[in-house]
Formats: sequence, structure tokens, C-alpha cells
Amino acid sequence: MGLIWGLIIGGVAGWLAGRLMKGQGYGLVVNIILGLAGGLFGGWIYAILGLATTNAIGQLICATAGAVLLILLVRALRK
Repeated sequence: MGLIWGLIIGGVAGWLAGRLMKGQGYGLVVNIILGLAGGLFGGWIYAILGLATTNAIGQLICATAGAVLLILLVRALRK
């Protein structure tokens, strides 16, 4: 069940990050990958800051923030 929940949170987080960042978009599959990677990256950043996600809303915010940061990084590297 954890894998399925992770995919759902990752997909929604990737979609939200794509909406927040505006632009040409990357498509559903890449958004899910960005959301999953963003969840890992966001979780790492949250741990450094001493924050923890204890529910689905916290996980979604963490993954979305991480995905937004990854989109910023990808856009900076493309230029």
C-alpha cells in the first residue's frame, strides 16, 4: 500500500508543481517522476530543517515543494 500511496502523492505533487511553475509542462509521467523525486528531495530538506511530515497533507506539501525546487533546478541547467 505504501508504493501505491507514494505514486498517488507523487503524481498529485508533480501536477501541482507543474501548475505552480507555469510553462510548457513535462507531461503526466515526468510529473509523477518529478513528484516522487521531489518527495525524496523535499523529505531530505525537511529533515535538515528539523521538520517532519506526519500526515498526507504534510507529505503532499513536502513533495510539492521538492518538485518545485527540482523544476527550478532543471530549468536553470537547461539554460
